[in-house]
This record gives sequence, C-alpha cells and structure tokens, in this order.
Amino acid sequence: MLAEIKVEIPHGAVGQVEDALLEAGDVRWSLLEDAIEKRAWIVGIFEGEPLARAEWSRLEPILAGIPPGAPVLRELGPQDWAESYKEHFHAWQFGRLHWVPAWERGKIQVPAGDAVLWLDPGMAFGTGNHETTRLCVERLVRLGEDQDGASREATRVVDAGCGSGILALSAALLGFRDVAAFDIDPEAVRVSRENASLNGLGGSVEFSVADLPSGLARGGAGVVLANIQADILIASARTLIGAVAPGGALIMSGILAVERDTVLAAFRAGAPGWGAESRVLGEWADIVLTRPAAGHAPLLRGGTGSVWAD
Repeated sequence: MLAEIKVEIPHGAVGQVEDALLEAGDVRWSLLEDAIEKRAWIVGIFEGEPLARAEWSRLEPILAGIPPGAPVLRELGPQDWAESYKEHFHAWQFGRLHWVPAWERGKIQVPAGDAVLWLDPGMAFGTGNHETTRLCVERLVRLGEDQDGASREATRVVDAGCGSGILALSAALLGFRDVAAFDIDPEAVRVSRENASLNGLGGSVEFSVADLPSGLARGGAGVVLANIQADILIASARTLIGAVAPGGALIMSGILAVERDTVLAAFRAGAPGWGAESRVLGEWADIVLTRPAAGHAPLLRGGTGSVWAD
C-alpha cells in the first residue's frame, strides 16, 4: 500500500525548500503551496509507511535549519495517488507554444496558429512551472524561431534527463525531426512516452532509459538539453561537451545562480573557444554554450547577455 507523508513548512521558506528538493533529486518529493492561506507542505509518496519515515529522516537534514511541522502519514488508494500531483501544474505559454495539463483539455482556448503540448507529468519532474525547465524551454523556442524548416529538420536534438518529456516533445512540436531523450529513471521514460502518445507524437521522439555516457554516446547533436543539477553537470562536462556537433549548442539549467560561475569555469576549461550566454530567473540560471564551426553562424542569435566568449 502506498503511503503519503505530509510535512508543513513555514510559507516564507517555500523558495528555499523548493531549491533543496531539486538538489535532492528525488522525484518522490514535491511541494504543495496554498498562496491564499499562506501555507505550504512537503509531500512524499512511498511504498509503505516505514519507507516514508525513513526517507523523511534522510531529507530533513537537507532542509538546512528550516523548522518543519510534525510529519502526517496516511495510506493512499490508487485514485488518491493519481490525483495528488495535479495541484502543482498550471497552464503557461511562451511565444506560440503552450503547455497545458491534460485534464484541462477542452477548457483552454489556444489561439489560431499556436501549438499546445498537453502534459500529464505524473510524479516525473518537468511541467515548466519551475524556473529551470522554463529557462530551457524558452531557449528552445527561440532556437526554433531562429531556424527555418530545413534547418530544424536537419538538427539532431538530445534531451539528457527527460523527466516528463516536456523539452523533447516541445522540440518535436517546434519542427525538429531528429529528437532523442533519455533518463535514468524508468518511470520518467514511461511518463514521457505516455505524453508523446497523448499529443499524437508517438514515434516522434526516441525515448530510452540511460545514463549520461550511454545516452550521449552517439554524439553529433546540434542541440543538447541538460536540465540537471550543477554538480552532475560539472562531473559530466567532458561527456556533455563531446556530444555537441560543430556549430551546435549545449543548453544547461538546474544551476543555482550562485553556482553559475563555478559551472562556467568547469566548462570553459573543457571547451575553449566556445561562445557562452546566461540568464537568471529567480534563484536559477541557465548556461548556453555554442561550439564554433567555420563558415557557420551560431545556432543561437541575439542572446541575452554574454557571460564570456573566447
């Protein structure tokens, strides 16, 4: 029987707790906020009460002094579990692309000429409501707008750590025809494939269970998307850099703004001569590296502030 553990936290600590949960990298934990009542909770769903208590004991020290309330546990039936995550996902858009909860189909009117990605993320990370996903998606949309149809069809896109599939499926909607995505979590890959089918994109993206070295082994990608926490990005810098084709771009997020310079330094050492751009959204940052190619314009144009360029 599944068990839910729910722990109230100070509403003013929501941002700090959200950062801690993302750094922890365990998709079984989520954050529930009531903005009207000014209350917030950490919620986790696990296989049974003993595991729920054990995982809370592991998470609590990561909260860095935030005073939590007493844990409240309850058993969940299948329907309770299936509905619990829906409180965290709200429709949003950027440019001509919309990301909408699947259960709101028929309620949302999308303007003519726009495209919509219906998402049911389940317990997988990636709705676009978090700054890290949004940073990557906005870069991807701009890239799609900058390229013509022939260029998009010729550009291989790889999403490293696909979560709900939002980035890879957005790439397919934007007209990229060679898209692959992978995650180390089989549940994330299952959810991604379901979201592909939900949008009539089954077969448009090659989803697989893989780690970074095996998922990026083919190389030659025109765009590599990596919304992964900073320490893993740094440890995998050589692998990520090696996967980008000449003239291609590496779009990274999952980076706290205070970590940006450290991540930049690690990649600058491994990619001399590459251009770089970065933006900050809330407490998070992205980094976009563009590999030079003689006679070719960079994939990303009109960036929002160069951090460094050799």
